[in-house]
Amino acid sequence: MALFLGALMLAVLLGYLAQSTGLCMVRGIKEWLGGNPMFMLAILLSGVWAWVAASTAIFMGNVLPFKVYEANGWFALGGLLFGLGTAFNQGCGVSTLSKLSRGNLQMLATLTGWIIGWCALANLELDTAVTELPAPSIPTYAALAILSVAITVWALLGDKLRKKLWLGMMGIGLLASFLFLYEPGWTPSGLLHDLSAAVLHGESTRWPLSPRYYLLLALLGGMIFAAWRIKQFDLSSPRWSVWLIHLLAGVLMGLGAALAMGGNDSQLLLALPAFSPSGFVTVVSMMIGIFLGLKIDAKYISVEDRSC
Repeated sequence: MALFLGALMLAVLLGYLAQSTGLCMVRGIKEWLGGNPMFMLAILLSGVWAWVAASTAIFMGNVLPFKVYEANGWFALGGLLFGLGTAFNQGCGVSTLSKLSRGNLQMLATLTGWIIGWCALANLELDTAVTELPAPSIPTYAALAILSVAITVWALLGDKLRKKLWLGMMGIGLLASFLFLYEPGWTPSGLLHDLSAAVLHGESTRWPLSPRYYLLLALLGGMIFAAWRIKQFDLSSPRWSVWLIHLLAGVLMGLGAALAMGGNDSQLLLALPAFSPSGFVTVVSMMIGIFLGLKIDAKYISVEDRSC
């Protein structure tokens, strides 16, 4: 019970940080295109403190569930589709929940579309076999330790905005890493994946266990509290055309996450910190997809301000 309560507290803190820092890859790409790459770089390096949780896991006789695979074309395609969907949605996996917790009800269509995308890919029965690579070793942890300490010192020597951005992003990565030790499938994309499998196969044994729903509610609770505290909560239900856009975006995100074996949350927190080749390919493809999606959205789709 103590471990479960601790995990709930971690989820609340994680949600609060994600909401207050504005964690969103779409925002990161927009700022990069505007000449400021710092926000996107902070997102990409948010998992550098994962070595602390990984070392703790080894000490406890456990392992951190890093995603380390050989890169192939499916990861690139998955990242591209996920990025396109993210751009149309104007929010990635975590920021979809952030916006929902701010009262943007159309994000429910995104989550529904995500499940449809997962199930559609499963029915296609594509040969998407992947090659798993060895888990991170001591040299990887050492490299992460050096990088994380260097970034932290640099952030602390900067102005208030630099401190808030980088310490907030790395705090998200650190909290998430310890949450993975308690529940490897706590992430929004992980829960949606398992819900999709349960819906597809219709087997009660496949439904995620109740602690995962409680962790999601705790995550949302932290986000809602942060949104209320910074006065960003505004319940809204846009017209049906916007719901259709978000449903399509969710389908693309679901397809992409299925092909890439995880959404941007697991790629940033479990693949990149492990220097996974598939993680690098997927995240770069996501960024390209977001860039292309923003261009398409601005020219053909956008019907209202749906920014992060």
